[in-house]
Amino acid sequence: MTKRSFRPRPSLTLTLIHTSAALLATTSLTLTLWTGLEERGVALAFGLLVAVGELSRWNGTGPGLRETAPLGAAGALSYALLGTDAGHPTHHGVFQVVTVVVAAALVGCVPHIARGQSGTPDHMARRVLTVGFAAICFQPLYNQGVFSHWGGPAYAVLLLALLSLTALCDAVLAAALARSRTGWPFGPLLRDELRGMLGIGSAVCATGAVMALAVAVVGLWALPVFSLPLLLTQLSFRRYAAVRDTYRQTIASLARSTEIAGYTPAGHARRVAALCQAVGRDLGLSEPDLTVLEYAALMHDIGQLSLVDPVPAGATAVLSAEEQRRIALLGGAVVRQTGVSPQVAAVVERQADPCREQPVSARIVRAVNAYEEKTREGGPGGPLRALEELRLGTAGDYAPEVVEALARVLSRDCLTLPSAG
Repeated sequence: MTKRSFRPRPSLTLTLIHTSAALLATTSLTLTLWTGLEERGVALAFGLLVAVGELSRWNGTGPGLRETAPLGAAGALSYALLGTDAGHPTHHGVFQVVTVVVAAALVGCVPHIARGQSGTPDHMARRVLTVGFAAICFQPLYNQGVFSHWGGPAYAVLLLALLSLTALCDAVLAAALARSRTGWPFGPLLRDELRGMLGIGSAVCATGAVMALAVAVVGLWALPVFSLPLLLTQLSFRRYAAVRDTYRQTIASLARSTEIAGYTPAGHARRVAALCQAVGRDLGLSEPDLTVLEYAALMHDIGQLSLVDPVPAGATAVLSAEEQRRIALLGGAVVRQTGVSPQVAAVVERQADPCREQPVSARIVRAVNAYEEKTREGGPGGPLRALEELRLGTAGDYAPEVVEALARVLSRDCLTLPSAG
């Protein structure tokens, strides 16, 4: 058997999104250069705001961390929905909005590109298309006087409604790009994106609407005033992300204790956790459930530290059901004493329960752990033989849907391939 990492081929969806964004940006830039900028001071102010927002961008992921440049997003959306400046009507259209946002975002992305950070093309494509969507929904109608009789609460509700539609558009784009990059199911990805909108995404929409309304009344001085709360919110999210990363590193260090003590082979917990996450995504688990699954997979063997005599090679799958359950209960007790989430401890405790009584996360940990152990012991033909043994065990030991999801992940991600000849 040979191993290689999986790199998905660019899909039609990915090509279509990037091409659409490139065409919109190129067309906007060309037409804006041809006709010239309207209200250059306003364009410069919003461009600086977007550039500063992009400069402060970070590569955060996970629940509530979907928007990595919230200030840039809020500034871009507020410019797309701007109709007046201190009571004076503006005349910039859709193409100027896209041009200013693209130029500012490119300036802000230069340090990130220089540091080799990934994700910039997808980030730029989303920014161009979402801002273009908001501008197309608002600017032509506003310039034709459709919203001239809208005032007070009705106008504010209109802006919030347009921003909500734009956020939904961005969530669909983000899920489609992630689906194209990873091959994970679109439905769960979209669900996680929509859930992430409830975090900083709601702050972005609210700030974008407030900025547009405030600039319309008091002018450009409103931009720095209303940028400060979002900057503080972004700082809080960055601290939250740092705490979460430290928490994960602590759990990974605890999981390595079984390797250091010689109870399990080096890298076993890390390999099981990575494969468990891939199987969980294939089965459509939500992001919070995937986090619990990852932590439980990292710590699934920690109960072996309570054994007097180590299990040979740490292979618990070959032990009797009673011994497996005893080790699992010991592991759950250890996890609870470490202060890790009780949900993680519950998964660790129930990984050796009868299959039909287990939650999905425990079923995944049990099947993937057995696969990894059988693969390690099976030699060159280990992966295929291990998968076949798991399929034969679906009558009672392993959940059929988990084993089939594992097979799909292995096939799709090319984690193990039969050697030629």
